[in-house]
Amino acid sequence: MSSTPGDDWLTANHAWLTKALDGLADCLRATDAASASRFATHEAALETFSQGMPSPPGIDVIADTFGLSRFERQVLLLCAGVELDAGLARCCADAQGGRPAPTFSFALSVLPEPHWGALSPHAPLRRWRLVEPDAGAALTTAPLRVDERVLHYLTGIDYLDPRIDALVEPVRPDDEPAAPYRRLAEQIAGYWSQIPDAAPYPIVVLTGVTRQERLSIAAAACASLGLHISRLDAGQVPADPVDAQALGRLWTREAALSGRALLIDCEEADLADTRSLSAVRRFLEAVAGATFLSSPKRSQALPSPGLALEVPALTRAEQLSLWQDALGKRASEINGQCHALVSQFDLGAGAIRGVAREALRRAHADGERLATDLWAGCRAEARPTLDHLVQVIEPRATWDDLVLPPARLATLREVAAQVRRRHQVYEEWGFAAKSARGLGISALFTGPSGTGKTLAAEVLAHTLQLDLYRIDLASVVSKYIGETEKNLARVFDAAEAGGAILLFDEADALFGKRSEIKDSHDRYANLEISYLLQRMELYAGLSILTTNIAKALDGAFQRRIRFVVQFPFPDPKQRAEIWRKTFPSATPTQGLDVDRLAQLDLAGGAIHNIGMNAAFHAADEDGPVRMQHILTAARGEYAKLAKPLTEAELKGWPV
Repeated sequence: MSSTPGDDWLTANHAWLTKALDGLADCLRATDAASASRFATHEAALETFSQGMPSPPGIDVIADTFGLSRFERQVLLLCAGVELDAGLARCCADAQGGRPAPTFSFALSVLPEPHWGALSPHAPLRRWRLVEPDAGAALTTAPLRVDERVLHYLTGIDYLDPRIDALVEPVRPDDEPAAPYRRLAEQIAGYWSQIPDAAPYPIVVLTGVTRQERLSIAAAACASLGLHISRLDAGQVPADPVDAQALGRLWTREAALSGRALLIDCEEADLADTRSLSAVRRFLEAVAGATFLSSPKRSQALPSPGLALEVPALTRAEQLSLWQDALGKRASEINGQCHALVSQFDLGAGAIRGVAREALRRAHADGERLATDLWAGCRAEARPTLDHLVQVIEPRATWDDLVLPPARLATLREVAAQVRRRHQVYEEWGFAAKSARGLGISALFTGPSGTGKTLAAEVLAHTLQLDLYRIDLASVVSKYIGETEKNLARVFDAAEAGGAILLFDEADALFGKRSEIKDSHDRYANLEISYLLQRMELYAGLSILTTNIAKALDGAFQRRIRFVVQFPFPDPKQRAEIWRKTFPSATPTQGLDVDRLAQLDLAGGAIHNIGMNAAFHAADEDGPVRMQHILTAARGEYAKLAKPLTEAELKGWPV
């Protein structure tokens, strides 16, 4: 019955039900003396009939699954019969003074082998909600109603209970798991297949890697056992203890009826929260079927699993093999791009296959287009959802937009080269095998505001074709103990898959000198800084800190930062170059003298602001940008900076 029943069984089951209900009505009409004999004869005839069926009738499956006694089985059949057979309903009404719905009192008086234990809330009929007495009446005289899901099951109609269906979603193995994950799936299937039929399934806990990989392992294990699998978000588990237990029992009944396993997904759940943890614990205590618990990290506060598996990330070699398999013959067209993808992006099997399918669909013949689409697809797949913690900057600036001394530009190009070649040096040349510490590439950009620190980060991201995340310090730093580390962990963990560039702009607010410990707050603040230092050293991508005051940074940061780039205030020659690059080629200009403009003692950021404001002044006059427009914009910028515009700066200007 866990699979879709065939037409032959449906026909046979219908005939069996008809025979069973007709015989039950005859037994109820018999005198007390003849009743026992009629029940025995009737049940023997049904047993003979069921032996000729393709598989046992639905009520036999339920009785065996939930351990119903002979009396409980007849109660269930009686409650279903009054719903399905008008003759049986009339027979019950005649015997109960006009009430067609049976009661426990009626069942105890007319059915064979009655026992009071069947009425207990812990006995199968009520524990698994096979039948339910109406509320508001005495237990023995309350009308009994067969559960609708159970009634349909008895007739051969199999579906997911709507009360469950609203909370879970099916897990379908789109592709076969990668080889190491396939071995884990086989281990789970072998473990569960050795469990005796009557014994409960021990919980299997899957931790590590991504949610998608854990789901694929669970789905593959269930497929080999002939089980369907559904996913339940841990956040959907009711907080109320009674509701959590009721849902657990309802799921257990559903799992037994339809051959299902359950995966409780704790990806988004805060298992450090006592309320959430207690709800999951109560639910797990009520669930008896094949159950997975999937979480990024193991929680010791949860029930001990029967089998706990840490799912490892795929190695670079395994990812490379997946890329080559997914691309097939076309892998040779992209000139080693598979190695570049593996070097930069740490994706799971499902993500690799999905990106490859989409890129192949879009790029039918062009190998260069295929390589571009693969890279863009990987960036999109690895991009985390951290809108409240980071700002995603679309990198557009190029090396031509930077105006810096040659030595500073050379350092920035060296940063780009190390990010691009880190896999070769770390993995192929063996540096990673010596130590995991110090492999993170970090840079400190120092200099006055507006000198191009953020612009340089954007240039690196554009050059390397990587995402650039500007960290919102106001969202990361928390006054609550432990919350800052938790937020930093989310940022670094989420960025790992794509090696995104992390930009901690104006970082002296977070990375200031570690204070002398005077109270508990100083102690925890120093712990936050130590945690950050550790994550920066382990982060596989590039992390950039910018500060206007380099002396504000702790010496420990200075020692652990690989590159320090000083962004000087531009001299007149550099300012002239910045002015030449300020206006796009499409902007109409007239009579601009960059040497005169370079007299304005401003950094690049302020120059950009003046250039844009001057363009708006000119556009409002429907003419080209002229010196007077820049002067008007400059006066506004100087006023904003609370800085006087000197005569020396305006010397020789047309006023």
